[in-house]
Amino acid sequence: MTLHKAEKVIIITEKMITKGVCAIIDEAGATGYTIVAAGGKGSRGIRSTSESASVIDDFANVKIEVIVNNKQMAEHIMNKVAEKYFQSYSGITYMEYVDILRPEKF
Repeated sequence: MTLHKAEKVIIITEKMITKGVCAIIDEAGATGYTIVAAGGKGSRGIRSTSESASVIDDFANVKIEVIVNNKQMAEHIMNKVAEKYFQSYSGITYMEYVDILRPEKF
């Protein structure tokens, strides 16, 4: 088994801007992404993943992960999301270096 280096961009933000964030990812040329419900505590308070805790589903948080095969694309995605959304919406983005098995997928 041969592993290859890649970058994983993680974006944790409000569900209501998911469509726009995913458009930025697509426009950057990434081949895909994963979206999961997210909860936790941050500078803007506590967010729960429980449906009963959120009166309106759009105010829930999501975690979006995208793996890309170059650092420039990862940084581009992070910068565009922050520029467009993080002045008005809660969110954080960070990058991790990962080892992947099938580099042709990214």
